[in-house]
Parts: sequence; structure tokens; C-alpha cells
Amino acid sequence: MPPLRAKERAQLPDSAFAYIDSRGKRRLPIHDAAHVRNALARFGQVAFEDDAARDRARSRLLRAAKKHGIMPIGFISSQLEPQRKLPKGQVTFLLTDIEGSTELLGRLNDEYASLLRDVRRRVRGAIRQAGGREVSARGDDHFAVFEGAPGALEAALAIQRAMQDGGWPGGSDVRLRIGLHRGRPELTDTGYVGLSVHAAARICFAAHGGQIVMSSTVRAAVHESLPEGVDLTSLGRWRFRGLPEPVELFQVEAAGLPSRFPPLRSAVPA
Repeated sequence: MPPLRAKERAQLPDSAFAYIDSRGKRRLPIHDAAHVRNALARFGQVAFEDDAARDRARSRLLRAAKKHGIMPIGFISSQLEPQRKLPKGQVTFLLTDIEGSTELLGRLNDEYASLLRDVRRRVRGAIRQAGGREVSARGDDHFAVFEGAPGALEAALAIQRAMQDGGWPGGSDVRLRIGLHRGRPELTDTGYVGLSVHAAARICFAAHGGQIVMSSTVRAAVHESLPEGVDLTSLGRWRFRGLPEPVELFQVEAAGLPSRFPPLRSAVPA
């Protein structure tokens, strides 16, 4: 299928595209049968701004397929069963959360949406570069999975360094807390379930903005292959609500990243 020329593309109405991002960039043309088929094939390669944007684009594309008499059976299966693309068995989770998001929202108002998109862009870029898979991105947090722990650590460091690049609306200081945990969850039709998922979330939310905290299971998988200049400092054993046993935690320290933080939040020393 020959690509659309710029003049042809400019003459198409917005309704001829499955996805229009917040900056007005129009993607996935669906004005004829050939482009609908192309959009079905390329849908999974598009980096949508959030789950809602993906859902809207999916609905537009499926309506266009119906209009042109195209039966997108394979597309529907791949979209309804995304868990098939996620790794099974022993995996490493990476969770991020924006520190002080409520205060940022109150100060930035309408600009907070663009800040959130920029945060997600930086996080997603680091996750993809390190070989991870996005599980979900909801509200202020991001959930990713890696088959190997070294990739998760690489992504965490890249995320914190990307956050230091600044450029935030209103000169805001935006920081992410990051938690890493390794376990063997069950992969179901609705995603991962199991204590390891809850432990990863608890570890993330106990950290402070700019801090990377990992469990001893992650440390065991990375301590012999740490990148040059990266150290792991023991934070001791901590008890979390809902977890039956204490978790031994470590702080990741690297050149150029902050290393001094208050005691962990929402956890009790064991």
C-alpha cells in the first residue's frame, strides 16, 4: 500500500484517523479498506498516551473495519488477550509512583495532564529500552514486568536519570518513587495475581521520590552483575500490611542520583 502524501493526509478529516493524540497528531488513517487493514496490523506498535486513548482508538478502528466489511478476528483476539504477551514464571516487577501528585495537581491544574503524559513517556521509554513489558499505567503509577532482574534495575536507573532532565510545567520538581520485587505470580485473564504483586506495590509506596528500593529477591538476582558505579545499601527488614513475613529491602545508589532519604513510609521495622 503506497503511503499517504502530505497533501492527501492534510485533506482528510479527523474522523478518518483512529487515533489523535493530545497534541493533535493524527495517526492510523482508516478512510478506506486498505488503510483499515494497515491500521489493524500496526495498532500494537503505537505508543498511546494512556489506556483510555487506546480504547477510543480501538473502538474507532473496529467501527471502520465493520463499515468496510473487514473481519478483524486476529486483531480482536490479540487485544482481548494481552496477557499472552506477558512473561510467566519467575519475573521481576517494577512499579513507579509520583510523589506529591495531589499537591502537583492542585498547583498545576490543567497543566497536570501534560506533566503526566511526559512522565509516562520517559518511563515507557526506559522500560522498552531495557526489555520490559508494560502491565498497566493508571493514575500516577506505572506497572511493568521483566523476565530478568538486571533489566528491571537498568530501567529503574534510566527512569530516575530521565526524571532529572527536568522541563516540567511551572518549574515543578517532579520525583518518582520506584519499587522492585521478584516472584512467581500467576498470570490470569485479568493480569498478574499473587502476593508478589502486592509486595511490589507495598515496596514502591514505601519509598520516597527519587529513591529506588528493591527486595532481597531482586538483590540476589543482580548483585553479581551490578553496573559500574551502582551499589546496594541494606535498609533492614520491614513489615508491610497484608504481607505475612517481613521483607528485607535495599536502596539502589548510583552516581548522579540522590542517596539520602528519610526512613521508609508505610512500613514498620521488623
